Parts: sequence; structure tokens; C-alpha cells
Amino acid sequence: MNTTTDASGPALEGASGPCEAWRGRILYFTEDPAFHEQAHVWHEDGLLVARNGRIAAVGDHARLAPSLAPGTMVHDLRGKIIMPGFIDTHVHYSQTDIIASPAAGLLPWLESYTFPAERRFEDPAHGRAVASFFLDELARCGTTTAMVWCTVHAASAHAFFEVSAARGLRMVAGKVLMDRNCPEFLRDTAESGARDTEDLIRTWHGKSRQMVAITPRFAPTSTDAQLGLAGELARAWPDTFIQSHVAENTDEVAWAMSLFPGARSYLDIYDRVGLLRERALYAHCIWLDDADRDRLHDAGAAVALCPTSNLFLGSGLFDFKKADQARTPLSLSTDVGGGTSFSMLRTMNDLYKVARLGGTHLSGLRMFYLATLGGARSMRLADTIGSFSIGSEADFIALDPAATPLLARRTAQAQSLEELLFSLALLGDERAVAATWSGARLLQSRDDKALAET
Repeated sequence: MNTTTDASGPALEGASGPCEAWRGRILYFTEDPAFHEQAHVWHEDGLLVARNGRIAAVGDHARLAPSLAPGTMVHDLRGKIIMPGFIDTHVHYSQTDIIASPAAGLLPWLESYTFPAERRFEDPAHGRAVASFFLDELARCGTTTAMVWCTVHAASAHAFFEVSAARGLRMVAGKVLMDRNCPEFLRDTAESGARDTEDLIRTWHGKSRQMVAITPRFAPTSTDAQLGLAGELARAWPDTFIQSHVAENTDEVAWAMSLFPGARSYLDIYDRVGLLRERALYAHCIWLDDADRDRLHDAGAAVALCPTSNLFLGSGLFDFKKADQARTPLSLSTDVGGGTSFSMLRTMNDLYKVARLGGTHLSGLRMFYLATLGGARSMRLADTIGSFSIGSEADFIALDPAATPLLARRTAQAQSLEELLFSLALLGDERAVAATWSGARLLQSRDDKALAET
């Protein structure tokens, strides 16, 4: 396979602490393949070295292996693809139990399934039980970081963080803000929502790899007062995240504009209160105009693409051409429970088809970029996760191109890295994730033989 090969990594002598290493075919990204010809690094026979949960070195096995200290544990993953863990930038842990629920559209789906399910999260024990299953499922699918939606109950967010912190995961989550146009049993107030969110920030943000997102559900379910206080929190805590929904379907857009008649656009509702800045990720963004796309770029905010839920709910097709013209930062997300799978590989399948219907061909390289470094860059965490840069956190996966008979047959015919990745994106699912590591700790493995030492 012809592709870029660029060994990197410092000498290992003299560094403190024991190393652990993984040998296999190594892939990571340095740029967006849509805009850069040399956007990835590929080692056909590579070595990834971690120390104290961080990347210590990466490069060709022949070059790096002699520098390993005697007795270093080296896991043999030859035949597998070692790459950074997937980053899901929009997923609702509170909707795990209503995945694949039938409804005529977004608003009926919220009323019939989402709101009743979220009511149960006032019980912290229920929140912890669902969070445990949810995080198991993410690991099984190769997702090592996610931007997670809890419910309006502060207890739901504390429960999630407790489970995530106990596992040492890099996760972002937030308590939903929602003080109108929703059932009374899911309603907070502008003041209580801000107070609970600030308490979450003080308790969890930056603690044990946990990070907090200010989380208005969407503009129609928040008053001006609530959005204003959310903006104040965003200014007071500039390294927190912001997550919300915008312009998912035409009915929702019309509703938002009727509630905020002074706004130029749906996105402007958030912008005018200070909720459009770096570390702000907005899901869907289907029905935006050119001015909105330029504003997202200029503010350093990003889009969480939700192709599966957009298809499931009939919301519309994201316009990749216009987004790329504006250089709008993009990332990939499953959007469970509107999305119907936790697998980022299955989500790539839908992503490609949504783009193709709009006249855009997405390469396999770009789809994997969006699921790794693209997510990290959108979150402004590219120095921490999403690549194998030296010192970044050692969150990574091993993909098996022969995980199913069809994958094995198809990938055996691949004549390039692009063809190999495209096959994985279109034919792969959670079965292709052989193993998942977070901070160099094994979270799950489908084949213990694949983890044997050399």
C-alpha cells in the first residue's frame, strides 16, 4: 500500500517509569485530509510506546524496538490497525434505553419516548446503572471519549461522572438546562439550572479526566433568562464546554424563531448570549445559512455531525460543500438515542451516504479523521487526545480488518490504505474493534490472543 510513512518519537533512554508497547499497523492524523495531501502517518510495521498513561514514542518497529528497555512488555497486534480511540461529540447516555423507538419525527419522539425515559434519572442509582452499561458499550465500540448528555437532574450528571471517574476515562458531560416548553417533571429554573451547573463545574471539571459542558437542551426549551445565565457561566469558566442542538429540522427552526423574534437566525439565539465560542459544539446544523457557517468558523465553535439520527428522524441532509467552503470545524457523533448505534464505524456508513446524497464524496481517510483528530480539534483537545503526538493521553484501539468473513475477503483485496479504510467504514461495526485502551489500560478485548506479548 502506498502512503505517507513518517516515523516519529523521542529516544526512550533516560525517561522515568516503565514502558509498555504495542506492535501493529499504526495510523493517526495530523491534518484534515479534505484540505491537506499529507494529512496522516502510517507505519505498516509500527510500534506504539506508552509510559504513565501517555504516548512516549511512535514509529517504525525496526527503528524503535532497539531502544526499548530489556523486559519491556510488547503486545503483538500485527495484522491489526492501531489508531487513536474514537471521539463521539454528541451522545445522550440518558437515552440508552429508548434507542430504536418509533416516532413520526423529532418533536413527537421527544414527547413519547425521550421525556418519560429521562424522568427516571432523578434516581442516582438508575443513573449509575445506565452509565455503567453506556460506558461498557462505548468501550466495546472503540469510543474512548464522548461529549455526553445527562438529564435535567443534577443527580444524573453526578452519577455519570462517578462511574466515568472510577474507570479513569476522558469524558465531557453536562446537566440539561430546560425551564420551559417541557413536562413539569423535567423542568428546572434559570437560577437552579445555573447553580447546579456551577456546582458540577466546581466538583468535576478537570478532576480525574472529567470535564463539564454547559448544556441548554435547545433554545425553545430555555427562557431568555436561562440562556443569559448559561452565557454568564460560559464567560466565567472559559475552559468548560458548551453543547446544544441547532437547526435540526424545519419545524424546530420555525418554532425557535417564533420564540426569539429578535434573533437573526436560530444560531444567533445562542451567539447573542455568549454561547458561541471555542469548545462549543452544536449538533446537527442542517438548516444554517452562509452567515451562520461563517460565524461558527470565526467563533471557533464546531459542528457535531449526526448522520444516523438525521436519517432516522427524517431531519435533512447536512451540506458538506458549504461547510467546507466556510472551513467550519466538523466532528462525528452517534447521537444515541436518535442515532441507532453506538458504533462510530456504523455511523461512518451513514455519514458517507448522507454526504453522497448531497453530492459530496467522503474519503475513508476523512471519515476516520472526523472520528479521531477532527473530534479532538473541535473540542480544542488536540494536544490531549485524538492523535499519537508525544505526551498525549494513550487512548487507542486495535481494529481488525478480518473481523468478519466479508471484511476479511474485501480488505484482503485492498490496494491502498484509502481502500482499506473505506472498506472498514462501510462494512465495519463493533465486531471490528479488537480491543480498546484508555490511558494505556485495557478496557475491553475480543481476542486475548491478539494481546499476546512478542
